Amino acid sequence: MARVVYEVIEHDGGWAYRVGGVFSETFATHKDALDAATRAAQEQQLGGTTEGISFQDDGGRWHNELSRGDDRPETEVVDAAPPQRT
Repeated sequence: MARVVYEVIEHDGGWAYRVGGVFSETFATHKDALDAATRAAQEQQLGGTTEGISFQDDGGRWHNELSRGDDRPETEVVDAAPPQRT
């Protein structure tokens, strides 16, 4: 089974989450970025309907596949922020 990791990090003067090297929008607070990453991870787990998909690979070749609606990855949110001092 595939695994998708959402990593919450400081980014571009604020906070964001990163998945596979791609950044989300920048959030003003750590909490906002963590909440957004948690929501995205939960939504990634939702099943859907089985549908045909088309995509182009890095070499420019097109592929047609059947994507099962119940084939969802495992997700994890990793918070890279240092613990807050009290």
